[in-house]
Amino acid sequence: MKVTIVYWSGTGNTEAMAQAVCEGARSAGAQAELLPVAAASADLPEGVLVLGCPAMGSEELEESEFEPWFSAVLPALAGRKVGLFGSYDWGDGEWMRLWQERVKEAGGIMIADGLICNCSPDGAALAGCRALGELAAKG
Repeated sequence: MKVTIVYWSGTGNTEAMAQAVCEGARSAGAQAELLPVAAASADLPEGVLVLGCPAMGSEELEESEFEPWFSAVLPALAGRKVGLFGSYDWGDGEWMRLWQERVKEAGGIMIADGLICNCSPDGAALAGCRALGELAAKG
């Protein structure tokens, strides 16, 4: 199974989560590719897509790089298996609920509820990220 993990990180928290997702996918036998959004194409490869972005502003996706890329690929999510993750520092995770709804409305198939952690991912959050990667590897 091919798993592509695309993420944006400003402080390194979401990047650490992305690396753990990638580790989990690889440990479960997937061919996993880890890409910062700046290096990701809007032409999505086959397989499961796992996306990571922290909450920004008033609980929104990062607006200069991630949001434009996500908006461009949104139509291509129809029928695709998708996982979401990210960190936040305030609020209650509303950005993740809204993000999941956008994926579902586009026809994407969520492999699990979006995974969130407050600030820096601790051991439990990183274990959850590895588990998300393992789940993605199962397709």
